[in-house]
Amino acid sequence: MSVVGFDVGNDTLVAAAARQRGIDVLLNAESKRESPAAVAFSHNARLIGSHAASASASHAPFSSVKRLLLGATGRDPASSLLRDLPRLPFPVFSAAAVHADHIGRRIALSPTHLLSMLLAYLKQVAEADLGGAPVADCVISVPCYFTQAQRRAYLDAAAVAGLRPLRLMHDLAATALGYGLYRSDLGSAGGPTHVAFVDVGQCDTQVAVVAFDESGMKVLSHGFDADLGGRDFDEVLFEHFAEEFRDRYKIDVVGNVKASMRLRAACEKAKKVLSANAEAVVNIECLMDEKDVRGVIRRDEFEKLCAGLLERVVEPCKRAVADSRIVLGSLHSVELVGSGSRVPSIAKVLAGFFRREPSRTLNASECVARGCALQCAMLSPAFRVREYEVQDAIPASIGFSTREGSISTLSSNALFRRGLPFPSVKTIILQKNSSFNLDAYYVDGSELPPGTSANIGSFQIGPFQAHSEASKVKVKVRLNLHGLISVESAALIDDYRRDANTADHMEVDSSGDDMGDKSRNERSIQRQDLRIIEYIYGAMSKQELLEAQEEEQQLAYQDKLMERTKDRKNALESYVYDTRNKLSERYRSFATDSEREEISANLQQTEEWLYEEGDDETEEVYCSKLEELKKLVDPIENRCKDDEVRAVATRELLKCIVDHRMAAKSLSTSEREAVDNECNKSEQWLREGLQLQESLPKNVDPVLWSYQIKRREEELDIKAQGLSSENGWQQGFGSHAHTR
Repeated sequence: MSVVGFDVGNDTLVAAAARQRGIDVLLNAESKRESPAAVAFSHNARLIGSHAASASASHAPFSSVKRLLLGATGRDPASSLLRDLPRLPFPVFSAAAVHADHIGRRIALSPTHLLSMLLAYLKQVAEADLGGAPVADCVISVPCYFTQAQRRAYLDAAAVAGLRPLRLMHDLAATALGYGLYRSDLGSAGGPTHVAFVDVGQCDTQVAVVAFDESGMKVLSHGFDADLGGRDFDEVLFEHFAEEFRDRYKIDVVGNVKASMRLRAACEKAKKVLSANAEAVVNIECLMDEKDVRGVIRRDEFEKLCAGLLERVVEPCKRAVADSRIVLGSLHSVELVGSGSRVPSIAKVLAGFFRREPSRTLNASECVARGCALQCAMLSPAFRVREYEVQDAIPASIGFSTREGSISTLSSNALFRRGLPFPSVKTIILQKNSSFNLDAYYVDGSELPPGTSANIGSFQIGPFQAHSEASKVKVKVRLNLHGLISVESAALIDDYRRDANTADHMEVDSSGDDMGDKSRNERSIQRQDLRIIEYIYGAMSKQELLEAQEEEQQLAYQDKLMERTKDRKNALESYVYDTRNKLSERYRSFATDSEREEISANLQQTEEWLYEEGDDETEEVYCSKLEELKKLVDPIENRCKDDEVRAVATRELLKCIVDHRMAAKSLSTSEREAVDNECNKSEQWLREGLQLQESLPKNVDPVLWSYQIKRREEELDIKAQGLSSENGWQQGFGSHAHTR
């Protein structure tokens, strides 16, 4: 059993696996540790990862799947998608769906389906790197600000990809696990060690304050900016050079999709150059209207352009530190990770806020996947990992309400308060006479990304009819390891007695005791389990999930078909080149002039066909072409191979004759003469056959084939054994049979 961790970023994909010697980042088919998070379609092929990125010149890949998912589930599409649309090289339709032309039909793909393709690709990468071992159990990273619908979309995508997530783990919780598990200097008798983690990714920024001790880690708080990442710094450069090129070269790059893609790629490279140099040059040939462009920018100029973004980097840090209720001076260190964290000005701003230089002891791009693989090993029975508690914090407060109003606790309207650990279970006791809806919602909109809907879902309890005024409904609500809310069970309890101090209509039991337990102040005469119907806003329905699975099966079948077709085409192309070389060298003396001319002409025709009308054909056509060539080449190849094998077969027959003659010396006279006679016949047959064969040219079919010589050897063994006595044969010739 293999246990893996997947980090599905907005721009890149990383997979890691737990092995006996530790955690390894897995390599893709190009032997790279990261893969582009992109999917592309041609008219008959689906490309994922590096192949999709390299095909961008002809088929714009679908990328930024995480951003599409945000726009499709829970966030206001108008605010999130409109901001991202100018950066995307493909059109986006309602519900953030995209359209692709594939096998003569247009298919609509939801962000969840695109995500499932990326997960399936990571699954293939893992299985290939792990020697073909099947991969199912995994831990997948998610941002801390993901809503219920977005988390469910990840689980749905994993189901479509054939994966079984053991946990959806927050990015920085995974990072903190990889940081703390192997360190013995964290936590002591003086109390826990506090570390702040700052992750500046490609499209978002996340911050977490974590407490470490010898027994484990506890996330104290989260902070985030869901719309601030490395790509925003790229966009500053893009806007700067687009304006410069508009004034200098009179071209509007913004209005041209391909030119925008090339300039954005050049700006990303320039940003990386500025991380280690005082200035960077953007030089692009034939960017637009056959014009070559060139621009230069200095690091100080770039930092001035990014001043507004740099100010925003500090905001999630302030939120996380404030919610953790610790002072900056008690922080042991500040760890900086993420693909966008390499900008020097970001580290400078963070150093000013935390009053210390951020550390870079973790691999900025691989730490999340490594932490997920560690957590998967801890949750899987296949590995033994030392006891280490991983306690994450609820990122946003969640409340429940009925038609009468919110279900309140003593402190707030939140049933699951921000900052408290999860998984967690709560029991709600309600006085209801008939079926009702229990609505889940986010209590505080400021704890969510801007534009996110506060609605989570609705749970219909019932139908039922209360038997008396004393009847109560007891509901068990769980926030599970994935960070998902569910109403686990509901029951109607008659003759329920409670303390006089309890609320008249509803009460909350935070103990999480099982509903079958009875406290000292309660007793039930009758219990009736109630039906629960769940509806989560923005999540896929069962029918939509089935349709996505069917669509993925069709696409996967077509992928395999195209892979086989590609293999057949490559085999045909390889056969053409290989045969041409052999025809002028190895096969030269075994083919007549007319055969060489005919084969050469067919090879030339096949080669031209491959690069013209045969460039995109079916598997059957390539197989048929290969068989036609083999019919012409096989006779020559058989002559050549048999010429090599015939010499070996001849030596083996002669050795067999000698062995039989030696063994026959221990036999009686009549038996010895009979064996010698058969040996002489075989020797005479071989001599005559070789003389006749040597008189013929090599470019005609042999009169003495190697298989005939081997058959003669087998016949001689049988006859010699039959002519000799059993004892004599075993004593005299048994050694011959053994040695051969």
